[in-house]
Amino acid sequence: MKIFARLLLGVLPGVIAAAATPLDSARQAQAMLAPGAWSRVIRVENAASRGPYPAVVDALVFEEGGILWFYTATDGTQSLSLHWNCLAEEKNDLGPLLQAIEPGFGSFHDAPDATGPPDNGPLPNGCFIECLAALRDRARRGEPIEHPRLLSCYAVAPAGLRGHTVLTYETPGGLFLLDPGRSPEPRAMPRQFVDDPMALASAALPGATVARARWVPTELPPQPAQVASLNSFGSRVPGRQRD
Repeated sequence: MKIFARLLLGVLPGVIAAAATPLDSARQAQAMLAPGAWSRVIRVENAASRGPYPAVVDALVFEEGGILWFYTATDGTQSLSLHWNCLAEEKNDLGPLLQAIEPGFGSFHDAPDATGPPDNGPLPNGCFIECLAALRDRARRGEPIEHPRLLSCYAVAPAGLRGHTVLTYETPGGLFLLDPGRSPEPRAMPRQFVDDPMALASAALPGATVARARWVPTELPPQPAQVASLNSFGSRVPGRQRD
């Protein structure tokens, strides 16, 4: 099945953070997703003379929810896959996927190795990855999370629609919304919002004019008990892989 709509999930104006370099940001994003997520930091040559990307683009490609995603410090996270259920083929042939984002994208290769530990500051345009990291951290700590979903919210801004991502999930205590770039603590939401993305988006972006909202495929990471069970039988818990 082809993915018809490409999702672009940056951050709303006013919450963009500075970073040392785009490569630092890509490495930081990769570290935030590990362990358990396939990812690859790449350097792409860009021949386009116009557009949001510089001549050399450092980016993170990663897997989530059955498709590949593309993160840069320039404009956040967007879907990279062109089809569902083609991960093996797409990981081995990123070129056509990259050119679907920017026709000027040409040759690419693995980015240079990191020269130091990843930055721990705010990730530029990192709301999507921050939500995934928060979900995995809470699952590792044993929070009884059920039905986690990323919610992409699109609000009207002077430059057009801007995207922002938040995390929603349920526990025995109710429905919660978490925007980790703004607060480490989740907010309780009315139960009737559970299948109402527009209501949740309006709650996530108070004062903004929300134009649309949609769910993003999300996977619940293994709970501590599941990891312990795998280890007890000698199975290797998957870690970060690289082509």
